[in-house]
Amino acid sequence: MESSQYLDELSKCVRCGSCKAFCPTYEEDSTESMSARGRLALLWALSSGQITSSHILNDRIFGCMLCGKCEGLCPLAVDIKEVIYHGRTLLKKKDNQRKYLRFFTKLFIKKPGLTFKLLSAIHPVLFPYLLKKGTLPFRIELPERHLKDRPQVFTVTKKRGRVAVFTGCVVNFLYPHLGEALINVLLRLGYEIVLPANEVCCGMPLRTLGLEEEAVNLAKRNIETFKRLNVEAVLSLCPSCTLALKTEYPKLIGEGIDKAKDISSFFIDKIDPSRFTPSSDSRNAIYHDPCHLKYGLGIEREPREIIEKIGINLIRTEGDRCCGFAGLFCLSFMELSRQLLNKCTEEYTKAGGEVIITSCPGCIMQLSNEIKDKPVIHLIEAIEEALFQEK
Repeated sequence: MESSQYLDELSKCVRCGSCKAFCPTYEEDSTESMSARGRLALLWALSSGQITSSHILNDRIFGCMLCGKCEGLCPLAVDIKEVIYHGRTLLKKKDNQRKYLRFFTKLFIKKPGLTFKLLSAIHPVLFPYLLKKGTLPFRIELPERHLKDRPQVFTVTKKRGRVAVFTGCVVNFLYPHLGEALINVLLRLGYEIVLPANEVCCGMPLRTLGLEEEAVNLAKRNIETFKRLNVEAVLSLCPSCTLALKTEYPKLIGEGIDKAKDISSFFIDKIDPSRFTPSSDSRNAIYHDPCHLKYGLGIEREPREIIEKIGINLIRTEGDRCCGFAGLFCLSFMELSRQLLNKCTEEYTKAGGEVIITSCPGCIMQLSNEIKDKPVIHLIEAIEEALFQEK
């Protein structure tokens, strides 16, 4: 966002408060500065010289979860998320609280393979220490390997189509079994698959830390990698990645990946209920909406329809809870993240059911560290299980 556009967006806000209606951070901490409207007012005061950068100001602006719940509520269509992103770029130099987080995030994104190897070697000692010190919100288990380290093409005999997979950092390095499940499903349905080696991080973690220039470079590299591929879709198991590729890249660099799709929107018309056998234990499932899928991409109906198509009974839940993960938010605001998680899990405990299904690896990480009496799985795992029980 250019400075002139940023100031124009800020000046459009008339402080009506519509954006406060569903703000998760405002719901937990009912101070004006923890709402979307309050943050816009603070950034306007900063830009007009009424206030200067401070620890409290940084805390408020970086305290936004960027969940997108306020999107579409503003009567004047202020692009709240982009304003917050730009505000963070202005504050990053004096934001000492997250300087180490910026350093390690940049290190991982620059050398992901090397960082993964180093963490794998030291994590038996490092992670328990960080948990004990209270600087890590939950236990993280590292797999023995990551999903891909070279270009890969998976072919089929009778090709129905050809797709590319945007793996994403979390799936590639923490949940490679989810990527393998997606590959298995696509192959069974007759799709040739391309996993390009030159894929890099979508850039969203960098943007959340105010590192806009670095995010721009990653966006350009991903555009160059994926636009050369002759595919009908670029699929991702992470709604945040899909949102970045499809919606945020055009704002960031003027060009996005139009073929980027969440798996539920891709599979919704490709799953025939007559081909599937219901789960052997006839599970009752709760579906958890990832914020970036529901509010950023506008996808809510499709995953639920798929769950019911594959023979799983869907339990309807009241409320609309964010799990509190929100990427790096859960590291910077652990207490607030925990409060949101507790409310979410309390609701799911009351609802019952044998399994929780979601469409986001980050939500899986957050929910599974609190919920121990039932598995938390990705939608692609449910599809894979049903598909390989095919009649």
